[in-house]
Amino acid sequence: MSAVYNKVALIGLGLIAGSIALAARESGAAGRISGTARTAKTRSAARDLQLCDEIVDNAAAAVRNADLVILCVPVGAMGKVMSEIKPHLKPGAVITDVGSVKQEVIAEVSPHLPDHVHFIPGHPLAGTEQSGPYSGFAGLFSNRWWLLTPLPDTDPEELSRLRRFIRALGANVEDMEPAHHDTVLAVTSHTPHLIAYTMVGVADHLKRVTESEVIKYSAAGFRDFTRIAASDPTMWRDVFLNNKDAVLDILGRFTEELFVLQRAIRMGDGDHLHEYFTRTRAIRRGIIEAGQDTDAPDFGRSAQPGGKRLD
Repeated sequence: MSAVYNKVALIGLGLIAGSIALAARESGAAGRISGTARTAKTRSAARDLQLCDEIVDNAAAAVRNADLVILCVPVGAMGKVMSEIKPHLKPGAVITDVGSVKQEVIAEVSPHLPDHVHFIPGHPLAGTEQSGPYSGFAGLFSNRWWLLTPLPDTDPEELSRLRRFIRALGANVEDMEPAHHDTVLAVTSHTPHLIAYTMVGVADHLKRVTESEVIKYSAAGFRDFTRIAASDPTMWRDVFLNNKDAVLDILGRFTEELFVLQRAIRMGDGDHLHEYFTRTRAIRRGIIEAGQDTDAPDFGRSAQPGGKRLD
């Protein structure tokens, strides 16, 4: 395909940015790709991997003459990065981001936007518990959803162009209002991560169970909690601090549900438990039917030689 953007700049070179670079190169959606990262170590790794056509030492150099700039930094750093690149943006450039929170990103980025660029916030619902440039792969976005939260004055032609670029990476695109996005993600991503962190923390503090027993006898449920809890600490710290209202609301609802289940267990109410688990099981089936996960045994984990799973 012909390039959707002649030059794409990636600010931050972790899992998401690395995967964007690989997918854009594979699809031909970008003519050239420039990139930068905060640390010399990450920039060096990106150079070794040849993630981009050009790896530079600062964001100002990366965005020079870029038609599309993608902010791939933690939510808490978006405003600072935007203030740095503001004087160096090409007139007509499109600015987007990959942050898991949208209202706060819009509030942080908007004051630093020059009049001659287009800001279209976004969020790819794709990722793993891995981080850093070595964790990226071109198929990360395949059949995953990439949400855009266009602002009231968004240029329709630029929005359509960004959608074409995202689809070229393999993703499905949908628009969503920013506040609704933050509520939806509090349910589907943010609160589940917090619960996973909490469960692993409970195991860490439970003195009646030794650390060696927790590791040695981890069943499938706890292993999946630890996988989620292995996600990047900086990113998730910023997510919770910047989407606290929605997360606290969902946590309150979760606590109420937990009290109901506690009572059912205490009172021996097997009918309630069975009905509740049947209802929630249907949601898992719906996710599989929507093509957003696999029903393969052991959650689709591949087996290594000797029977060891790639957990």
